[in-house]
Amino acid sequence: MATEKFTFTSATGDTLTAALDVPEGEAIGWGIMSHGFTLGKDSLATARICRGLASHGIGMLRFDNLGLGESQGDFAATSFSLKIQDTIRAAEALRERGHEPELLVGHSLGGAAVIAAASEIQPNAIATIGAPFDPGHVTHNFEHLMEEIESAGSAELKLGPRRLEITRAFIEDVQEYNLTSSIQDLRAALLVMHAPTDNTVGLENAGRIFTEAKHPKSFFSLDGADHLLTQRVHGYRAAAMIAAWAEQYFDASE
Repeated sequence: MATEKFTFTSATGDTLTAALDVPEGEAIGWGIMSHGFTLGKDSLATARICRGLASHGIGMLRFDNLGLGESQGDFAATSFSLKIQDTIRAAEALRERGHEPELLVGHSLGGAAVIAAASEIQPNAIATIGAPFDPGHVTHNFEHLMEEIESAGSAELKLGPRRLEITRAFIEDVQEYNLTSSIQDLRAALLVMHAPTDNTVGLENAGRIFTEAKHPKSFFSLDGADHLLTQRVHGYRAAAMIAAWAEQYFDASE
């Protein structure tokens, strides 16, 4: 497996950095993974799942959203709507490299984003991991800042050494988004993956996504995992499950 770095342009005009995990030999298919809220393409879950899928013959594009990782831009300008738009742009970038994105994978808020982006990208299969049914669920990460955000227009979220600005515009955007129609209108097979031990995004979110979706749909329990899939075994187990499930949905003529 090899990893190729390249860039593409965000809907804001900023430059986003992507990594393409390329399988050894001929790929059976190609896909895109969207990372969680403040994570990035090199977060443990995203990197391990994409590399794991590449080891099973599925090439995967992962990228840093605006203002995260190696991408340019100001995180304060981000929104859920922008995350969706840039996922669509990632699909265009993959097509420009000669590969059709038949699989979308999303972790946490990225799972909600790939569901919302599916109508534009039109993949054959979608896999979500620890995804919220309501994108507004992400605000629980900074409940302690909500009063300051409301009064001042923004507040600084401290994540270890990182400082990220959360704006009122972000809150309003993510709280207004309803995934129900996007889930019901999916024209792709859906795999919902969730850990019963996920204390960040509860298992009931997986149940609501699964219930609203039409067949073909499947559920896989990531027993013992936490929300971030911090243990290596859980990331690679998720990749193996996605690969085995998704293989039937790749176009053999590609």
